[in-house]
Amino acid sequence: MSALGALLATRSESGSTGMRSRILLGLVCAGYSVGAAFGWGSPQVAVFMGDFGLAAAALVAAVSCFLYARTGAGRLRPAWLLFSLSSLMAACGNAVWGWYEVIRGVPVPTPSLADVFFLCFAPPAIVGLLVLAKRPVTRAGWVCLALDAWLIGGSLLTLAWSLALAHTAHMAGFQDASVAPAALSLAYPLLDIVLVSMVLALHFRRAGVNRSAVNTAIAALALTVLSDAVFTSPLLRSTYHSGQLLDAGWFAGSLLLAYAPWGARRGARRSARPGPPRATASRPIAGSLAALTPYLAAAVCTLGILYNVVDGRRVDRVVIFTGCTVVLALVVRQGIMLLDNISLTQELAQKENHFRSLVQGSSDVIMIAAPNGTLRYVSPAAAGVYGREAEGLVGAELSSIIHPDDLGRVVHEVRRFLAAPPHEEPTTRIECRFRSGTGDWLNVESTVNRHQGGLLLNSRDVTERVRLQAQLQHNAEHDPLTDLPNRALFTARVRQALGGRRAGDLGTAVLFIDLDGFKQVNDTIGHQAGDELLIQAGRRLQDSVRAGDTAARLGGDEFAALIMGDGTRDQGAREYQVHEIADRLRLTLSQPYRIGASEVRVAASIGVAFAEPAISPTDLMRNADLAMYRAKAGGKDRVELYAPQMQADVVRRSELATRLRTALRDGEFALLHQPVVHLASGSVAAVAAQARWRSAQGILFTPAEFLRVSGDDDRTAELGRWLLEEAVAQAADRARAGHPVAVSVRLSAARLLDAAPPPGSIEALLTRHGLPSGALMIEVADSDPRVSFDALEQRLVALRRLGVRIALDGFGSGFAAINALRRLPIDVLKLDRNLVEGVVESARLHKITSGLLRIACDLGLQSVADGVDVPEQVLALRAMGCTHGQGMAFSGPLDEYRLRRALVRGEFPVPGIPSPRPVMAGGSIPLLTGSHTETPVPPT
Repeated sequence: MSALGALLATRSESGSTGMRSRILLGLVCAGYSVGAAFGWGSPQVAVFMGDFGLAAAALVAAVSCFLYARTGAGRLRPAWLLFSLSSLMAACGNAVWGWYEVIRGVPVPTPSLADVFFLCFAPPAIVGLLVLAKRPVTRAGWVCLALDAWLIGGSLLTLAWSLALAHTAHMAGFQDASVAPAALSLAYPLLDIVLVSMVLALHFRRAGVNRSAVNTAIAALALTVLSDAVFTSPLLRSTYHSGQLLDAGWFAGSLLLAYAPWGARRGARRSARPGPPRATASRPIAGSLAALTPYLAAAVCTLGILYNVVDGRRVDRVVIFTGCTVVLALVVRQGIMLLDNISLTQELAQKENHFRSLVQGSSDVIMIAAPNGTLRYVSPAAAGVYGREAEGLVGAELSSIIHPDDLGRVVHEVRRFLAAPPHEEPTTRIECRFRSGTGDWLNVESTVNRHQGGLLLNSRDVTERVRLQAQLQHNAEHDPLTDLPNRALFTARVRQALGGRRAGDLGTAVLFIDLDGFKQVNDTIGHQAGDELLIQAGRRLQDSVRAGDTAARLGGDEFAALIMGDGTRDQGAREYQVHEIADRLRLTLSQPYRIGASEVRVAASIGVAFAEPAISPTDLMRNADLAMYRAKAGGKDRVELYAPQMQADVVRRSELATRLRTALRDGEFALLHQPVVHLASGSVAAVAAQARWRSAQGILFTPAEFLRVSGDDDRTAELGRWLLEEAVAQAADRARAGHPVAVSVRLSAARLLDAAPPPGSIEALLTRHGLPSGALMIEVADSDPRVSFDALEQRLVALRRLGVRIALDGFGSGFAAINALRRLPIDVLKLDRNLVEGVVESARLHKITSGLLRIACDLGLQSVADGVDVPEQVLALRAMGCTHGQGMAFSGPLDEYRLRRALVRGEFPVPGIPSPRPVMAGGSIPLLTGSHTETPVPPT
C-alpha cells in the first residue's frame, strides 16, 4: 500500500498521467469493494483485509499528507500535518483492532485502545478544516462562523438524538451500569456530527489556494464520516464484523485523502498554463446553498422535533434544548446578516453615487451599446463633447452617428475584437468621426470594452489633436514661405510618379527653375521684398501647372515642377509639349512683380529632364538641375533640355576643379607679363600681369579656362591674392634691378571690397615690398551689378591716396560705363577686346571706338586698347587718339627672363614710326604669332 501511495504521488506529478492516476485509484477502490462484497473468499482473509487493509490505507494517507506538508503546502502546511495526524490515528486504531482479531484471535473489548485512537481521529481533522477555511476578517464574521457550525451541528444532533442516540444512550445505561460504555456509544456519533458540521460549514468558506486539494480532502473526510455514521447505527453495530462492505467506504476515504495533495499539485500546474480562464458556473449555485444552509439546518431540527411528536413519544429534554439553541442561533445570525446587509446596501449606494458622479463629471463620453448596436446609455458629457443631449442619443443606432466613410472600418474592427478571446484582447481602440449637434464631423477616439454581450465605449474628442497632427505633417512637407511642397515631399512625389503603374511612362518630366537676378533684389531693396517676390513667384508657378502636376520650392530662389506623363508614345511630341510648358512658365515668372510701390523684374532659367527606364528620383532631379545650370551658363532666361553630355561635362569640370584646388599648394602656377606699349613712341609704359597653370599632365590652361571650371569662389579668391602678391613682389624686384616699370593687375570689384586680412591687403603689400607710387595699377571691371558704387568709390579713393592708379577694364562692353566714369576715380580707360577686333573692318565699331576715345581725351584720361594683334589696328587706334596698346602686334605674355630683356631694349617697333636701333646681339626680339592665350611657358 505504501508503494501504491508513492505511485499515486509520482504519477500525479505529471499532468499527462493525471487521468491514469484517477483510473488506478478507482480500480483499487473498486477491487477492495468487490472483495469485501464477496467476503474475500474466506473469513480469515476478510478479517485481515478489514483490519490491516484499512490500517495500510490510512497509513498511506498519513505519509502522503506529511510529505506534501514538507514539500509544497505553503501557508496550508499545518492543515495537511493535522490531516496526516488524523490518518495516523485511524491507522493505529485499525492496527489495534487487527491485533485483537487477527493475531490474538479474540473479540475486541469495549472500551479498548482502538477506541482511543478512533476517538482521536476527529479532533485533528476538525482543526485542519478550520485551517483550510477562509478566515473571517471581522468579529461578526467569526460569530457567524460559530453560529453556522452550531446550526448544522445542533440540527444534526436533534435529528440523530430523536432517531437513534436517545435509544442508544438509554440501552447502554440500562445494560451496563458503567458510564464508559454509554459515553463511548455516544462519543462516536457526536464527534461525527461535529466533523460533519465543520465539513458543511467550511465547504462554502474554503480558501482559494489549492482549491482542488481542499475539495478532495473534504470529500475524503465526508466519505469517512458517512461510513462512521452507518457504523454507529444500532442495527449495523450489533451485526458488524471486519471485512464487510462498509470497510470499502473507510478504505476509499483514506486513499482519496492520500491522493488529494498530489492531484491538487497537478491541477495547480494545469491552471498556471496560459489559456482562456475556465468558467465558474458553479459559484452562483454554491453561493445560493451557503445562503440556504441556516434555513436547511432549522428545517432538519424541526423534523427531529416533529418525529417525536408524530411518533407519540415524550419530547426529550435534549431535543428541546438543542432545538431552542438552534432557533436562537438562527435568529441571532439573521440579525447579524440584516445589519450586514444594511451596511452593504449603504456602502453600495455610496459607491454607486461615487461612480455616477465620476461618469457624469467626466469629460469623456461613456456609452453602452446593445449587441444590435442600439445605444442603451449615454453619459451627460455628450452635451459638451458632441453638442447633443444624452437623452436624444439613447435608443439611436451607433452607426447613425458614425461617418459613412468610417463605418465599414469600424464594423470590421468591432467584429474582429468580439471574435478575439477576451483574455488576449480585453480592450481595443477605435478612431473615427462622429456627427456633432451642429452637423460637423468630430474626430473621436474610443476605448471599447465588452459589456454583457454588447459594447462599452469610453470616447473623447481628439479633433484638435488630429488637426494639429495634420498641420505638423503639412508643415513638415511644405515650404513655410510659399506653402508649396518642399524638397522632401517633391522627392516623394517624383518617386511615386516613377513607380507603380506609371513606371513605364517616359513622358514624365521634372523642371528645375532658378530666378535670375533674385540676389540683386535682396541686395538692393531688402530681404523682405525678396520674400514677397518668392511668394508671388510660387503662386504663379502653382497657378500655371496642371491639376495633376506638382509645383515645389526647393530652397532659396530655386523652384521645381513635376509634369506627369500622359502615356503618349511619341517622345518627340512629348518633348515639344513639355518644352512649351516650360517656356510658358519662364514667361510667366519673368513678368514684372509689384512689390510695394515699385516694380521688380527677374528672369527664369529652367532645366528639363525626362524620365528614363529604371531611373531613380535622385538621378532624374540631378539631370534637371544640370540642365538648369546649363541654361544659366548659356545666357540665362532660357529653357534647356537635359542631354547626357551635360553629365560628362560636369565630371570633367569636377576633375579639373579638384586638380585646381591642389595646384596652388603644389606651385603649379606661373606669372607672365604682357607689355603695354605707348602707340606714339613704342616704349614700354607698363606690363599686365597674367596667371598661367601648367598641370601635372603638361596641359597649359589660361584664366578663361580654369577660372570658369573652378566653381569655387574661395579658390578663385586665393588665386587672386596669389596673383597680386606675385605681381607686386616681382615689380619690386625689377625696380631694384633698374627696371622701374608699372605693373597692372586685374581684380574684380567684389574682390577689392573683400575684407581681406592685413597681410593680404593691397596696403600691406605696398608697404612690405616698398613699391614706389604709381608703380601699381588696378584694373577694375565695370559690369558687376552686385557691388555698391558708394563702397567701391570709397575703396578706390583710398587706394589712389597710396599712389595706386585705377583703370576701368572692359570699357564699352558693360551697361554701367557712364555711371562708373561719373563716380569712380579713373586714371585709365581700357577698351574692350571686342571693339578693338572690329575697329578696322566695321565702320560702326570704328565710330563707336572713336567716340569712346574722344570721351577719354576730353576727360584727360589715358587709354589702353586690349587685343591689338595686327598693324592695321595700331594705325587706326593711334589715328583715333588711343595712347597705349597691348597685344600680339607688339608682344605676347613673357616670362620674367624675356620680360627683362624687353625692358633692356625699352621700345617695340610701331607701324608708321621708324624702327629703333637694336641693342641686343643677334637682332631684335621676333614678333610672336598666335594668340597670347597660348603662349608657352619656358622651362625654368
